[in-house]
Amino acid sequence: MAGDLVAVDALGPGGRYRTHSRAIIADTRGEALLDMSVVPRLYATRTIAAQRKAAPLPIAERATTLGRAAEIFASATIAGLSFDDYVELTCRISGLPLTVARAGADVVAGSLSTALASVRAALPAGATMDWRDQDAGAVWARRGEVLAVHAPGNAPGVHGLWPQALALGFRVAVRPSRREPLTAHRLVTALRLAGFADTDACYLPTGHTGADAIVRTADLTLVYGGRDVAERYDTDPTVLVNGPGRSKILITAEQDWRDYLDVVVDSVAALGGMACVNATAVLYEGDAEPLAHALGERLALLRPLPNADPRAVLPTMPTEGARVVAAHLARRAAAATAILGAEQVVVDVGDGFAALRPAVHLLSAPDPQTLGVELPFPCVWVSPWSRDDGLTPLRDSLVLTAISSDDELIDRLVHEPTIGNVYRGSVPTHRAAPEIPHDGFLADFLMRNKGFAVR
Repeated sequence: MAGDLVAVDALGPGGRYRTHSRAIIADTRGEALLDMSVVPRLYATRTIAAQRKAAPLPIAERATTLGRAAEIFASATIAGLSFDDYVELTCRISGLPLTVARAGADVVAGSLSTALASVRAALPAGATMDWRDQDAGAVWARRGEVLAVHAPGNAPGVHGLWPQALALGFRVAVRPSRREPLTAHRLVTALRLAGFADTDACYLPTGHTGADAIVRTADLTLVYGGRDVAERYDTDPTVLVNGPGRSKILITAEQDWRDYLDVVVDSVAALGGMACVNATAVLYEGDAEPLAHALGERLALLRPLPNADPRAVLPTMPTEGARVVAAHLARRAAAATAILGAEQVVVDVGDGFAALRPAVHLLSAPDPQTLGVELPFPCVWVSPWSRDDGLTPLRDSLVLTAISSDDELIDRLVHEPTIGNVYRGSVPTHRAAPEIPHDGFLADFLMRNKGFAVR
């Protein structure tokens, strides 16, 4: 603790590092909560240089150590915070509903335990992870030694992905978001307490100059962001961008959409509607209006509450910011029919804060530009779809749940390059499992096949 504030210091190759430059992190009400170190560019680049020179933990020890880290993450007191304290502060800083913040933290703990299983699911059938396992064939080899992670601040669960790099022997340097800096700090600390070396995982809060230097210095980088970030790194083969989700549901004419309304509601509203895997569009081969009204009736039941209330399921933000989001939605929905319109989104929950109620709009045709509008709360576009529309309205989707008996259509969706994942039937768009890639396996980016033979 630093006075009444929680001290969140950098974690470098020499251990904890407290800088002269500090950042005060407040909750969504403006109350200061964290006193965070901000490292200079030179410290960040020297950290990565030290990581590159260090050897990784032996492969036989990684799974056990990751398992210990999962237990520590979920049970230890770190930076003066118990697990419950950490979840509560994450809720307050990020604006996530308390239940969603806790679920995301649980995802991180679970992902540590399954990190090696996730990378093994990506292992090519003809390759081995250790050259000692064969006389001749393919060895799965790292494309570098250090992975940098520019973490987003939308939810704790995103930190469940990069520990897979540790399972593969990478050293990882995490630059946290100031919108949610606690999960990365807790995770890196847990990894160190479990037995990973200080050089294996580092926590580097830094400004924009330092962030750019981290990208240039690391061998590979995982970044999160919107279209501007994707375009910035589009031609850089050393950077993997996790961008907008624009996840969708398609229901074809031979299916009764009423049988699947539960999975549609769940896909839109789970996780506070804030994740890239939440459905932002539902397309129906037929008259979509009854579906839009039924979806609106169900989503209207979600009660706006302060996000720290254990019953809260909707995100909150300062009222002025919420009005900006609603105004943006109103502009983008000008040509649509409002089922739950922008005017009802903002609900005052006290202390200058608003919850964001769900929005549902009906389109007359599946306009790809509108279907791709993604906002940080349960906001969904419902549209008719026909075979004449083809795949164009379905493209650029992280996840597409296809509720259809048409095998030929499923085949086309699976082979469409701009659709990340295809789920068939009653599967919510936020479905996750170690054996299911998120947007491809992270290991697809981190590893390569290298020929090996011995005589």
